[in-house]
Amino acid sequence: MPPSPSASVAPVDLSGRRALVTGAASGIGAAIAERFVAAGAVVVAVDRDDTGLKELAGRLGEGAVEPVLANLADLDTIADLPTDVDILVNNAGIQHVAPIEEFPVEAFELILDLMLHAPFRLVRQSLPHMYARGWGRVVNVSSAHGLRASAYKSAYVTAKHGLEGLSKVIALEGAAHGVTSNCLNPGYVRTPLVEKQIADQAVTHGIPEDEVVEKVMLEGMAVKRLVEPGEVAELAAFLCGPASASVTGASFAMDGGWTAR
Repeated sequence: MPPSPSASVAPVDLSGRRALVTGAASGIGAAIAERFVAAGAVVVAVDRDDTGLKELAGRLGEGAVEPVLANLADLDTIADLPTDVDILVNNAGIQHVAPIEEFPVEAFELILDLMLHAPFRLVRQSLPHMYARGWGRVVNVSSAHGLRASAYKSAYVTAKHGLEGLSKVIALEGAAHGVTSNCLNPGYVRTPLVEKQIADQAVTHGIPEDEVVEKVMLEGMAVKRLVEPGEVAELAAFLCGPASASVTGASFAMDGGWTAR
């Protein structure tokens, strides 16, 4: 009897791999850190939330998680982060919701520093190690907003679209060195960042908070539910496993059909 299709697919084994995950203290970053540790990796967990990092390390184990307190919006601090990593997950992000004519310039610059300039610098200083090892994975947590725009999110949409382009260039340059680069494009994920947006969106759209999820966040999605962080983590793990060796320069929508329209 021939083996079933699933029998020929090797599980994701990250034993001996070292992964740096930004925004790792909560939400998607914490879920990815947990999934990578379960697969055998050591995770350098980077965040500005000291309490969240300590909780993560306590839950997953000090040997499996190396917590690093850092504010990536302070670009000069990035040079102090570890560069001997085999996997880099660019996940850290913030949001600000306002019409363009009212959007604070400093907020626009902060979001681009954190969500575009910081990933570039992290990739730039991590690639030499990956190239030397002949293997590396760059996973960029983008968004459906990396593929589509929404009103009142000029900085976030700009940063995510830029990250998409950066990811593709990394893929082209890294291919000869065994390095892949891909984007994850979830819709609204059940995270603290999204929870905070509910109040902001209510004010901007002039509707009650209890209507924001249904009428704003899920309005364009065929599947009417928030994405769970663990779902994003599973896709991140797949992109670091053996079945994705030829997958690079791609963007993976997990948005309930939002971008299918």
